[in-house]
Amino acid sequence: MIDNIDLTLVGWSRAQFALTAIYHWLFVPLTLGLSFILAIMETIYFRTGKEEWKMITRFWMTLFGINFAIGIATGIILEFEFGANWSNYSWFVGDIFGAPLAVEGILAFFLESTFVAVMFFGWNKVSRKFHLISTWLVAIGASLSALWILVANAWMQNPVGMAFNPETARNEMVSFWAVLFNQVAVDKFLHTISSGFLLASMFVLSISSWFLLKKREALLAKNSILVAGIFGLMSSLMVAYTGDQSARTVSRVQPVKFAAMEALFEGKSNAGLTAFGILKNSDKMIGEKNQKEFVVKIEIPGLLSVLTAGDRDAYVPGLVDHISGNAKIGIMSVQEKMQRGGVARNTLTDYLNAKKLNVTEQIENIKNVFISKDFQENYFKYFGYSSIKNPEEVIPSVPTSFYSFHLMVILGFLFIIIFVLAINQLFQGTIEKDRWFLWIAFLSLPLPILASELGWILTEVGRQPWIIQNLMPVSGGVSNISSGSVITTFILFAVLFTVLLISEISIMVKQIKTGPKH
Repeated sequence: MIDNIDLTLVGWSRAQFALTAIYHWLFVPLTLGLSFILAIMETIYFRTGKEEWKMITRFWMTLFGINFAIGIATGIILEFEFGANWSNYSWFVGDIFGAPLAVEGILAFFLESTFVAVMFFGWNKVSRKFHLISTWLVAIGASLSALWILVANAWMQNPVGMAFNPETARNEMVSFWAVLFNQVAVDKFLHTISSGFLLASMFVLSISSWFLLKKREALLAKNSILVAGIFGLMSSLMVAYTGDQSARTVSRVQPVKFAAMEALFEGKSNAGLTAFGILKNSDKMIGEKNQKEFVVKIEIPGLLSVLTAGDRDAYVPGLVDHISGNAKIGIMSVQEKMQRGGVARNTLTDYLNAKKLNVTEQIENIKNVFISKDFQENYFKYFGYSSIKNPEEVIPSVPTSFYSFHLMVILGFLFIIIFVLAINQLFQGTIEKDRWFLWIAFLSLPLPILASELGWILTEVGRQPWIIQNLMPVSGGVSNISSGSVITTFILFAVLFTVLLISEISIMVKQIKTGPKH
């Protein structure tokens, strides 16, 4: 662990990673969703033999290709940053974190990249059946890539299936299956891919609506809306369901994040779920951190208790409980966790010192204590708290967490309404006449992108100050490099990513205006 921390370096390293992740996630969900929409459209072409569906598939495939290429570029840079800017983190957990990333590169990415060439260039070179299989394999490969990356991220949120080896001072994987089927990973994967499906469906719906507004490509637009509307509605319902499941899991494994999401400072029984609220500063304090109160709040009584524990009278702990402790419901104070984490750190230091002096008996005695189940569960579990200076540090940004979560939820319900309207207007035969709806659908294009980014902001900001929940704070994971070099690369990446984004939008707009090849 690092004792003398350059906070400027930490801040800029976080900013650079956030910049790269945010730009990368502008492209990934569209790739995930469009790949399946393409597979569905080509399946319809394969089953019906109608050339119009081939034309439709190839049009959306062109837009998919533009997005796919740029998404790869940002993704590669993102993975390199773990070694460049977060080498202490990578060293501490590389045996675990690296495994799913390696599987993603070896299996999923190569599956996806191999068949994407057939998908784009094989229309008249391979059989229709093999081409269809290739398109489906690209879609499956994209989701598998997402799976392994999300497994790695979920482990950071809820570290499982590992043991700490005092010999190397590293965490090592003991159960690959525990890491893979980590409940956070399952929830995160299902929620993320379904949100990608939703985003791509809205992308197709919005552009198709633009064609109808311009009185162009009516056949392509209506057929595309049919696929996007049904697929989007199913996906939006899946997003709502998986989001609820994910929130329940967070309430168990990251309860401080959950309390921040709900801006719940004082724990309570019969806790209400905040449907809408605007925070304000108040004079109440948790240590040195200002609490927030609501200027306005719409609350559903008792629902938060029901959602988290299935019981309206269940007690939902707030931030005060998590900071100060609550013996009645078995919550340990942060101060106690800091003390236990200090014991774990001092025991590790004693072991490493004994090894340097080669005191055999002391080495064995300390090692036996360290690897014992009691020590692991009651002390090493809080290892990261030894680097926390005061209890209030473990509170993430409440406004950021609260607004990100609730705005994402509001948008999620809006998407369900839009897809229901799209299907209704299409089957009623009024979609071309209802220009008000076409404008709503067209202007809604940025909203699922915003919702998707808000989800990741909540995920990452909500677990602060941890880079690995309870085991390593963000400040302990940075590389020992100059902050100047990080600032320089931050500026370079910001310029590069902005140029790439502008280029993608320009190329896509040009391609959309050109329309499909008949």
